[in-house]
Amino acid sequence: MQNNPRLGILLMICTTFIFAVQDGISRHLAENYNVIMIVMIRYWFFAAFVITIATRQSGSIRAAAATKQPILQIIRGVLLALEICVMVSAFVLLGLVESHAIFACYPLLIAALSGPVLGEKVGWRRWLAIGIGFIGVLVILQPGYTVFAPAAIVPLASALMFALYGLLTRYAARKDTTATSFFWTGTSGAVVMTGAGIWFWEPMTAADWQWMAALCITGAGGHWLLIKTYEVAEASEVQPFAYLQLVFASAIGLLLLDEVLRPNVAIGAAIVVGAGLFTLWRSKQSG
Repeated sequence: MQNNPRLGILLMICTTFIFAVQDGISRHLAENYNVIMIVMIRYWFFAAFVITIATRQSGSIRAAAATKQPILQIIRGVLLALEICVMVSAFVLLGLVESHAIFACYPLLIAALSGPVLGEKVGWRRWLAIGIGFIGVLVILQPGYTVFAPAAIVPLASALMFALYGLLTRYAARKDTTATSFFWTGTSGAVVMTGAGIWFWEPMTAADWQWMAALCITGAGGHWLLIKTYEVAEASEVQPFAYLQLVFASAIGLLLLDEVLRPNVAIGAAIVVGAGLFTLWRSKQSG
């Protein structure tokens, strides 16, 4: 692996922009069609992409699929597919701005759960940052200020699911290669989404099939760029720039989808991101 932090950062910025565009398209489609069907079609394309990439890296499908922990890999893949369904539902319920502001707490959840799940040591400074980050989440949610919106639980649940997926991915990496984990992510997700989504099939207009094609291409393109990012730079060097997805997605929500940025959401998101960046920095220091 080459180490080119500048190129890695540039690739991560491009990746977050593409993922933000993908989120905007997901919201547009989910307002008109069933979320499970949309994610199912997206996963068909994603599974084909994953099988191609993983097979290329491993030499054959059998080599890519070879794992000593199939149950863990299937759970990971299914968890990510369900998390995507939950997050796309959040886009429809709350919009991109608020959904991403709440979802930004997932690195804090990873830090908090890395002790019990992976046995990693989390020092008091990181625990303090985690606590401050969740104060930021409360600022966004404003419990007690008005009637608490139950919809706010949806992106929070998505963040928790994504954090667990990230931890299980790190756990799986102890025995399996990245190509193997990537293979199982796409295939197991595609199987479970097909089993569920086929019952929710709805006819789509020609224009929306074009949006669906764009969703599939941005999804695969974003993941391809993410792989390239980690090939050229250390994860700790580029991970802070992953927060730009919040910025890009919010810009799309505000400029193209007529969403509104409430002051408490802006302040809370800044607290959450600041706390997350601190935990990443502390993780790098202790690493």
